[in-house]
Amino acid sequence: MWVLAVEDDQALLSAVEGVLTDEGYQVDTAERGDDGLLLAGRGVYDLLVLDIMLPGVDGITMVKTLRSKGVTTPVLFLTARDSVRARVEGLDAGADDYLVKPFAVEELTARARALLRRHGKTSPEGEMTYGPISLRVHEYDGFVDDEPLKLTMKEFELLKYFLQNKEQILTRQQIFDRVWGIHSDANYGVVDLYVHYLRKKLGECEQLIRTVRNVGYILKKGD
Repeated sequence: MWVLAVEDDQALLSAVEGVLTDEGYQVDTAERGDDGLLLAGRGVYDLLVLDIMLPGVDGITMVKTLRSKGVTTPVLFLTARDSVRARVEGLDAGADDYLVKPFAVEELTARARALLRRHGKTSPEGEMTYGPISLRVHEYDGFVDDEPLKLTMKEFELLKYFLQNKEQILTRQQIFDRVWGIHSDANYGVVDLYVHYLRKKLGECEQLIRTVRNVGYILKKGD
């Protein structure tokens, strides 16, 4: 899972990054709201952990802007504001949960796991399915009707990203940023190549990965 944490307190940001990294998450960080908004707008993260009071753009504005652009990534607010009014304001802006500082490490990780499960990013058993396709996270492989696909690591990450965002259009840039990384030296052409590889391994299920002309791809069953 890929998490973006945005917090202007460097010590707290470092602590949050360390805790989430220890839990197995890949974590990007930003100390300003405008920088965080730019990163979050790519739509490649599984979870956003945001402070409310941020320089540049505050957390409330960040979430409202992201939601207005159709970014549905779950948001967990971390804030010292513990009044009912502040909590309501954050949730009404589009956040999914609210954790008041100071907080226990165990509560942060538990709420992160709960949000990811609620949004279909993970399951308690570590398995994701769509039709006859399944992905067993702990085995690092995908299956069609229980037959292993023998995926390479990039093919595995690609299939996982499709399953995490089933029936949602993913642009080539989103796929590239998520699977190869925002700072990769490769180019977007590698996305089409690996979709081709993945479709071949899916066999009769290849048609579930549909091309969205001039945009990207979508994992979707027939109408």
